[in-house]
Amino acid sequence: MSFDLTFECVLDLRCDVAESPVYDERRNCLFFVDIGRGALHRAELAGGNHVQWTLDGGACSVGLAQSGCLVLAQRDRVVLFDPESGAIVRQIAAIEPERPETRLNDAKAGPDGAFWVGTMHEASAGRRPIASLYRVTPTGAVERKVEDIVCSNGLAWSADGSILFHSDSRGPWIDRWQFDPVTGELSGRRRLAVLDEATGRPDGAATDVAGTYWSAGVSAGVLNCFSPEGRLVKAHPFPVPAPTMPCFAGPDWKTLFVTSLRPAGTSEESRAGGIFAARSPVAGAVVHRFDDRRFEA
Repeated sequence: MSFDLTFECVLDLRCDVAESPVYDERRNCLFFVDIGRGALHRAELAGGNHVQWTLDGGACSVGLAQSGCLVLAQRDRVVLFDPESGAIVRQIAAIEPERPETRLNDAKAGPDGAFWVGTMHEASAGRRPIASLYRVTPTGAVERKVEDIVCSNGLAWSADGSILFHSDSRGPWIDRWQFDPVTGELSGRRRLAVLDEATGRPDGAATDVAGTYWSAGVSAGVLNCFSPEGRLVKAHPFPVPAPTMPCFAGPDWKTLFVTSLRPAGTSEESRAGGIFAARSPVAGAVVHRFDDRRFEA
């Protein structure tokens, strides 16, 4: 991790909270959301052919599905979205619809074919550990896997699918679990790192094929790289104050894209809220897909 990263802004969108970038290798494009504006975005890797959909119910995170649809976490539900027609085609599950103080947050499709999505306590002050991490199966079954979280975040799997990384942005901590890529069972929870505002509260994350965990240090303007054992091996400085989530993309999986948010009071000339890219010497772990082929109506 002795290398440096050179970032360029490929999409100067000035998003409120750009999040959840995911590379679709079939279409060779990037999908991501702007949580603040309830929008889903699609763009080519160089930034061209940008498309935006604004959705009733919001857009909190997005993943890929085997069918070619996207699996989308809205405020209190998980749905399938067809980017070809620009429409929601099916609701998969409702999650905590009775709790207005929480909403869905970070999510990813897992090696087990399920959609893993966490909630967060959405409050301007006095946030409490009332959120959870859920596993949503293709049949719509919802299982609570981890409780007592303030803001669930940082989901990423090791390249072989045997380790799940997960964070609480307001903990602020990062944990790792042993993961069964067939059943989705968790075991052997271990605290990987405890952070603070100065080192970078852990936001969204990604893993590479070498086992490194890349965590967006949203409060410190850095990408923190941790070894699988939890050693901070590099803090890459980021060109705007608040990176939110990295993902690897491109045919060789060596282009690192990072979303960002735009804090209140940001200067007009700042590109905060944009999408940035840099070349990485190491490839990212391949992205999994939600196995909606197994959906039973």
